[in-house]
Amino acid sequence: MNLRPIHWLLVVFVFFSCEKTARFTLELDSKDQISYNHHIRPILSDNCFACHGPDANKREAGLRLDIAEYAYAALKEYPDQFGVIPHDPKASVIFQRMTSTDPNEIMPPPESNLKLSVEEIDLIKRWIEQGAVYEPHWAFEVPQKKVLPQVKNKQWPVNEIDYFILSGMERQKLSPNPKADQLSLLRRLSLDLIGLPPTMELQQKFLSNKSAMAYEQMIDYLLALPAYGEKMAVLWMDISRYADSYGYQDDNIRTQWPYRDWVIHAFNKNMPYDQFITWQLAGDLLANATKEQILATAYNRNHKYTEEGGVIDEEYRVEYILDKTNTYTKGILGLTVECAQCHDHKYDPISQKNYFELFAFFNNTPEKGYEGDIVQSKPAKTPIMWIEREDTEGILNFINYQDTARIMVSVMEELKEVRPTFILDRGLYDAPTKEVRPNTPEAVFPFDIAYPPNRLGLAQWTTDARNPLTARVFVNLIWQEIFGKGIVASTGDFGMQGALPSHPELLDWLAVDFVENGWDIKRLLKQLLMSATYQQSSVIDVKKYQQDPDNTYLARAPRLRLSAESIRDMVLSSSGLLYPEIGGPSVKPYQPEGLWEAASSGRGELRTYKQATGNQLYRRGLYTFIKLTVPPPMPIIFDGSNRDVCEVSRSRTNTPLQALVMLNDPLVLEASRYLASELIQRNQEPKQLIEQAFSRILGRNPGKQELQILFAYYQEEMDRFTQDLETGISLIYQGEKPIDTQNIKPSLIALSQVITAIYNLEEAITKT
Repeated sequence: MNLRPIHWLLVVFVFFSCEKTARFTLELDSKDQISYNHHIRPILSDNCFACHGPDANKREAGLRLDIAEYAYAALKEYPDQFGVIPHDPKASVIFQRMTSTDPNEIMPPPESNLKLSVEEIDLIKRWIEQGAVYEPHWAFEVPQKKVLPQVKNKQWPVNEIDYFILSGMERQKLSPNPKADQLSLLRRLSLDLIGLPPTMELQQKFLSNKSAMAYEQMIDYLLALPAYGEKMAVLWMDISRYADSYGYQDDNIRTQWPYRDWVIHAFNKNMPYDQFITWQLAGDLLANATKEQILATAYNRNHKYTEEGGVIDEEYRVEYILDKTNTYTKGILGLTVECAQCHDHKYDPISQKNYFELFAFFNNTPEKGYEGDIVQSKPAKTPIMWIEREDTEGILNFINYQDTARIMVSVMEELKEVRPTFILDRGLYDAPTKEVRPNTPEAVFPFDIAYPPNRLGLAQWTTDARNPLTARVFVNLIWQEIFGKGIVASTGDFGMQGALPSHPELLDWLAVDFVENGWDIKRLLKQLLMSATYQQSSVIDVKKYQQDPDNTYLARAPRLRLSAESIRDMVLSSSGLLYPEIGGPSVKPYQPEGLWEAASSGRGELRTYKQATGNQLYRRGLYTFIKLTVPPPMPIIFDGSNRDVCEVSRSRTNTPLQALVMLNDPLVLEASRYLASELIQRNQEPKQLIEQAFSRILGRNPGKQELQILFAYYQEEMDRFTQDLETGISLIYQGEKPIDTQNIKPSLIALSQVITAIYNLEEAITKT
């Protein structure tokens, strides 16, 4: 295989882009105390709870293993036998059945395709020998702020986070990486806080600041930029399932974008998280609610709506309330409560009754399931809030709207008379059974009688300091944003089937500290970024990698592929194409022809794709128009959310399509040409221009060998296009930005090709 020098560089970069995943396991010796939460519950949950757990309808032999009193009790059919007898595994039925060789007796049964390992059976045996002590589920216990652990390397920690992380490292005989260099830290900070690479000016500013406070000052500077709110809003758009169309077959336009403007505004002014949640759940129920508080409740209304004629109104009305309930529980509580819609939860202590008690909080709105056919389509559904011109000049002055027409936004409103809520048999809209009142799961935290039985009461319960989930879940979300993986890896599942926290004491310490300090989001982020843990180099040591391939103990900074939005923003910003306008309606960037038309029903405003023009083509990825039935291809290829449902984490895949996008997307090619055009006007040597392009894109200076390879590639392309200018011209005419035909020379085309190659380096789309 004959590869050009630049291709060898690409191969080297790509080699380090993938990290093997491995399951984290606890190593125990024979003297260790076995923990029900950390060792036994995961085994029982995976293998036993489906038939011997919380779901009474599916329970076999009357045996329940998730609660001590039931596990210790006599079996109904065999009063002289007991599921678990503390200190006596041989007399315990579960151990007898686990170790049986009879296919009719062994548990789990062969037809389940589940099988306990020898190690798992031994753990259960030792647990029973030690007394079979049950513990409440860790996530339902109120977090405690424990004393910082002792560490050997007392010079390394910068703040409290580092004591917990270093303690874990030292237990595993790992040591932290050295501190990253200044420019690497600056790029990391910039990508994490504003979602953009640092400009050349910012790089120079940081390098020239010799103060001991330079790093902290840079964090404060970035946190204060308006772009910070845009970066944070990307996460919340996934959670709130924001989209610009209704979904379903007749997928027409909607105008929920003022809600997105509010989210940006709320993050930028550092609204405390408890208030941020309260306004979104129940802003309309606050005393003398303002239009801003009511606008925040659009969070609940971002789900899909049908405009298809002939649908049953009540069926879809119930569907919308189910979506609200599921979004709230997954995005804010971190629980898979939706599993209890049709039956008691098989793993968590959440009954179907609990589910519809939560459902009842959202069921008292005048919202309809169907408002009419496509001819009557409106950009917002009942209940609606109108945003007038005077609003955007007053209390809603953060809304970016240049038109004089009114804007319609779907928001929440409470009925004057309470609509009764019933448990729905198998979750079916037309099968009501027992009536229930608004309430919350007892297993999490009892609903205080002082709370009003409505969404405002739910918000107060959610943000009560006694609630064990809310702060933990949000702290974990922010940790995931910064380190790529939450302390609890299953970000949306803090239940029995969720992952155990890698650093439980740290998670609890951060959650308590977050609440104690006023739910201050910027303060939380600064804590993480100031830590020595965050400031480590991302260089991968082979021995460390072999010992901890998933980087669970954070003995190095993680290498993370940028989000779809940040990849677009990186290209726009580094090339100089970015139009930095904040907020406003969504825009339609470059997209392959015919996608919407191929999937359209042939009716409605969105049946054809009308590409944006002018500066609107160069808006940040946050503002890309999302049509639910045909999501924009570039973000989806880079694992963006399709926004159908609440999503709290994104996968990170590595596919050939991603490479094809970076090599062929009109935006990348246009950005390369635009940056090359700007640089070449400086009349400098090609090596200097390549150095500047490299620094703008990667946030550092190229090494000697890197520069040699890129310059050799430049010379190759110069020779190529000197001989074949026509082919070069066809490459350079990409995108809508005007080009001066007098400047089209082999040197411009060659430099554009080099810049495209830099954009295609793994490092360009990776936070290191």
